[in-house]
Amino acid sequence: MSGPQENHSRENPCHTDQRELQCGQRFCRSTYFTIIRGFSPFATLMFPVDFLQTTPHSPGVYLMLGKKSVILYVGKAKDLHKRLASYARFSGAEHNKTAVMLARVERVETIITRTEKEALILEASLIKRHKPRYNIILRDDKSYPMIKVTVQEEWPRVQMTRRRKKDGARYFGPYASASSMWATLKLITTLFPLRRCRDEVLRPRKRPCLNGQMKHCLAPCVNPGPKVRATYREHVDKILMILEGRNTDLVARLGQQMRQASEALEFEKAGQIRDQIQALERTLERQVVIAGHVKDQDVFGLIRKGAAVGIAILFIRSGIVSGSRTYFLEDPYGDDQALLAQVLQQYYFDGGNLPQEILLSIAPDDLDLLAEHFGEMSDAKVTISIPQRGDRTQLIAMAQANAEQIFAEQGRKERSWLSLSQAMRQKLHLNRLPDRIECLDISNISGRQAVGSLVCFRQGHPGTDGYRHYKIKTVSGPDDYAMMGEVLERRLSRGVREDNLPDLFVVDGGRGQLGMALQVAKDLGITDDVDWIGIAKEREDEGEKLYKPGRKNPIILPSHDPVLLYLMRIRDEAHRYGITFHRKLRGQSSLRSELDAIPGVGPSRKRALLRHLGSLRQVKAASPDQLAEVSGIGPELAGEIHAFLHPK
Repeated sequence: MSGPQENHSRENPCHTDQRELQCGQRFCRSTYFTIIRGFSPFATLMFPVDFLQTTPHSPGVYLMLGKKSVILYVGKAKDLHKRLASYARFSGAEHNKTAVMLARVERVETIITRTEKEALILEASLIKRHKPRYNIILRDDKSYPMIKVTVQEEWPRVQMTRRRKKDGARYFGPYASASSMWATLKLITTLFPLRRCRDEVLRPRKRPCLNGQMKHCLAPCVNPGPKVRATYREHVDKILMILEGRNTDLVARLGQQMRQASEALEFEKAGQIRDQIQALERTLERQVVIAGHVKDQDVFGLIRKGAAVGIAILFIRSGIVSGSRTYFLEDPYGDDQALLAQVLQQYYFDGGNLPQEILLSIAPDDLDLLAEHFGEMSDAKVTISIPQRGDRTQLIAMAQANAEQIFAEQGRKERSWLSLSQAMRQKLHLNRLPDRIECLDISNISGRQAVGSLVCFRQGHPGTDGYRHYKIKTVSGPDDYAMMGEVLERRLSRGVREDNLPDLFVVDGGRGQLGMALQVAKDLGITDDVDWIGIAKEREDEGEKLYKPGRKNPIILPSHDPVLLYLMRIRDEAHRYGITFHRKLRGQSSLRSELDAIPGVGPSRKRALLRHLGSLRQVKAASPDQLAEVSGIGPELAGEIHAFLHPK
């Protein structure tokens, strides 16, 4: 059975899960949606008269669909009739991007909503789900890591999270760099240790855990007395000062505490505070303060050069630059105002990263609507500004400079890739430049949990949207050749149907594996449509050998050759991607075989055991009394679980 990424079926957007369309709030039921269908391909770029006559002057979303009902573009309109009529009257040049898109459209569907804000939310949801070709897609759009302090708990904890909840906790971030976030978290937990256990309500213990024994936790579970409680609360306050950017104030406070400890002849305590001050001062040296306030801001810079657009986002937290993110859009559809509106909708799709203020270089479409929608998502006022004077214009200039730099970096990457691709074509005797390269890895243990993993590289970089996992369906037993044949047939036959074949296919193996791949290609009639290379190390004392169809001897390149290193990188990435998924399958199988076989333990109790104790290993190591502490287990079932896991 193929993985979920292999399924590209297009569902009727009206049947989308209502919770997904709500984007965090109840805005309308599906009964308020009206689908208007049915007009033939419009090569003349004109809508049928009856179609426009039945399109109401109402807010809503329209979907442009091409062959096989593939969604090409999703847009919203305050007045659907006027917006679609503007497409009907379009008369631009043949090479115009709108004309190119309209030439592909075979059907239009509209979804009527009650308000323009509902249309805005629905548009963002459909773009996020279907990723239409002509909409702006932020390829690395993801939830960035944040630091969460559970101040609502009696004994707060500090955690990493990627989702902001309305649970009373304090959230700091997002951090554009995960390494920066982990460095901050390490500094905090080293200087001011808090408990790391997962339970919201601290359970009393007779002896401290390993963290408590190593002095990485104050062990309030063992000694919850007033002195420990006061020290713990002080640690929480200092952590909040660090995360709020008030390191200077904290250093001053610690300096006063160090002097007091020294005067009281508490030299060990004074030495610990001194070490904390030195660690914080090293952090202060790396921080760049660019604003005289403590607001959280995101600053967007947008630069267009020809058809391409560069977008840079600066994250400013408490007046300090905490990170940045850049996007290069090669040939986006729409003008800069519409483009920026789509970027804002996607970037703040779930409201998790919203700051107090968003600074923009130009006004996007639907500025007031976006501000209102963002404010509702964050439960606080979100200001969207286009500064014209003052200190904030310097922030815009900095973001614009970062957006400008994207083009210089992109030009360098293009020149580097052109040089490498030409070298590959020459040294490997390819028929075409290998702009798109794919590689397949087969992972299994004696034929069990067999999986094929396909990776895709475009112009020198991983194209993760082209990564696929394939569960083996037709092969039983350890037959790598047959498994490879099955996966290749599935991938290549789909590529033929969708006109989506790679330029070069790298086969992990020697002549045998390459021969299997060529046989599949021959059966599909695409032998000459793709270049083929096999890469294998037949003996440990030899280097990598490259096998090419029709060539008797392998191609042997120097170990430092950039072409060989690039092919090895692709092959190793296929291994990594395959092993990761294979381990996941093995882990799921292990959990099923161990816990699901216990009488009286269903899915909910299994989750409770793993959530409370942390892992299968800890479940097996737990005593009957520890098992009985898990919600929904009880002493009798705990004894049965322990006896099952420890047969005599």
